[in-house]
Amino acid sequence: MAIILGIDPGSRVTGFGLINSVGNKLEFVGCGCIRTETTSQPERLKKIFSGICQVIEEFSPQQSAIEEVFLGRNVSSALKLGQARGSAIVACVHHELPVAEYSARKVKQAVTGSGGADKLQVQHMVKALLSISDTIAEDAADALAVAICHANTEASLIRMAGAKSFSRKRFK
Repeated sequence: MAIILGIDPGSRVTGFGLINSVGNKLEFVGCGCIRTETTSQPERLKKIFSGICQVIEEFSPQQSAIEEVFLGRNVSSALKLGQARGSAIVACVHHELPVAEYSARKVKQAVTGSGGADKLQVQHMVKALLSISDTIAEDAADALAVAICHANTEASLIRMAGAKSFSRKRFK
């Protein structure tokens, strides 16, 4: 049993989502968004750090996972996103949480089966996988998707570690 904190970083809105991974079953714990309305980038980073720290202190997750920076055309936006991501990572490390990192494509693949899925598809599958009937914000759904991706990756690694041997022979 492990509570996993998933984080979808953003300089204006950072989503967070928590799931409980019990064997191959996933349970919804909570989710939300940290909104930074202030115009100062240092103040935004402080709010993200404080918000993630508060979530960690309230829910006591054992693991965390965060989405990697997506490099778009706007270098300035990518830098700000990287700073927000760094602020969230420091909050996790400050609380001695291990941090796993996943690309947006891998997260989408883990949740929807397609690395090119759009936000609505991700949101729909997250709600279905976690049996959530309420409406959830896009950023919170993305964070839950990161947590689900991490849970699935960990489960796969455990299964692979349990394999005694394998064969490279081709079957006809």
